Amino acid sequence: MTESAADRELVITRMFNAPRERVYQAFTDPDLLSRWFGPVGFSVPRETIDFDMRVGGLQRFVMVSDEDPDFKSAVNATFTEVAENERLSGTETWEDGTMDLSFEFHDEDGGTRLVLRQGPYTEEMEAMAREGWESSFTKLDALLA
Repeated sequence: MTESAADRELVITRMFNAPRERVYQAFTDPDLLSRWFGPVGFSVPRETIDFDMRVGGLQRFVMVSDEDPDFKSAVNATFTEVAENERLSGTETWEDGTMDLSFEFHDEDGGTRLVLRQGPYTEEMEAMAREGWESSFTKLDALLA
């Protein structure tokens, strides 16, 4: 069986040395999200963030290149599941289509195990997304320290 052009799911499992509630808050508090989201070299200006943390609610913000402020990437998502400190799921939309995204937050070894699922991706885009998330999570590690 061959893989179609865009049927790969990105799955990342990451441990954070912080309580589950604190990691969840970093994803749901606009002030905190603005301090870590986006790969190294990108930032999210606080004034671009708009959250409505409920099923059917929206999440919107803009990543901006630190090197070229004219290069921007908007994130527009609708929440399909919001279980405080446990799970966030939604659908992201952009001009080329839609993508599913979920975050699961688990207590483990005194910290938090995060499981991220996102897709569908092409193989090339999945690799780029993985690199971007890993870079973002490095910034989140620093924030949680």
